[in-house]
Amino acid sequence: MANQLKELLGLDVPILQGGMAWISEANLASAVSNAGGAGIISTGGRTTEYTRNEIRRCRSLTDRPFGVNIMLMAPNKEEIVDVICEEKPAFVTLGAGNPVPYFEKLHAAGVKVIPVVPSVKLAKRVEEKGADAIVVEGMEAGGHIGVLSTMPLMEQVIPAVELPVIMAGGFGDGRGLAAALLMGAAGVQMGTRFLIAEECVVHPNMKEKLLAAVDTDTIVTGITIGGAVRGIKNKFSEDFVALEYSGKATKQELLDRATGTNKLAAVDGDVVNGMIQAGETLTLLRKVEPVKAIIDGIVREARETLARAQSIAL
Repeated sequence: MANQLKELLGLDVPILQGGMAWISEANLASAVSNAGGAGIISTGGRTTEYTRNEIRRCRSLTDRPFGVNIMLMAPNKEEIVDVICEEKPAFVTLGAGNPVPYFEKLHAAGVKVIPVVPSVKLAKRVEEKGADAIVVEGMEAGGHIGVLSTMPLMEQVIPAVELPVIMAGGFGDGRGLAAALLMGAAGVQMGTRFLIAEECVVHPNMKEKLLAAVDTDTIVTGITIGGAVRGIKNKFSEDFVALEYSGKATKQELLDRATGTNKLAAVDGDVVNGMIQAGETLTLLRKVEPVKAIIDGIVREARETLARAQSIAL
């Protein structure tokens, strides 16, 4: 059976790699694309020069389709969009803001537009405005999250739209990919699963922390200030949540306290005082291995799961 996502982007397997700030760069993105999926370069916190250089570097490492993630809260988002229109990656994913004003410009440059949405209402809106596909992300994901979990989103969003739906939030193996496909999704986006890839540049201290984590080790900070972020329990995140619910800090004080902590963990390797952004599928992170081995294993398991599903009867 034809797969909408594979046809839309020219992929071998319907897997997107999440755009993780300070982590998703050309090395990881090209490895995912070379393995048959679609890698994504993150521009969160980055300059236009960095964005241009990483797109060109990725193009030198792969001749396969790859994308760029635009964080719409970024103060330089307009300039980032301009660079993307000039450099023309295969697609963009857009989150943390209203993506609609950028559709026309990106489409004019030949760049496919894939917004990240957390609800049926927004899924319908971006479809009406001309999105090429959507990423629908449940709160099981790492980093910034919405309020709905992945299963209810699959049940409600997929039948409500006609465009390809890429599910995200809590996917880490082939059984998850198979489940999403059986529900009618065109594919999945995975971020946390690639954090322990050999090609991922995240600090070794963070990889070690992830490999040691168990299924109950995530925590959500910032719920009360409208900026929920999921990550691993550590001194920073547990102290932050305690302060957040104590009523002893203002919203601005909490925002100031969180600023820069993602980079502190991911780049500097401070896994005590930094925010280790990661999703809930932690026990699937068993060893550091190449991206190709990760994707090949996921695809093999998905095919086995789908084959078994044909024999299930109600």
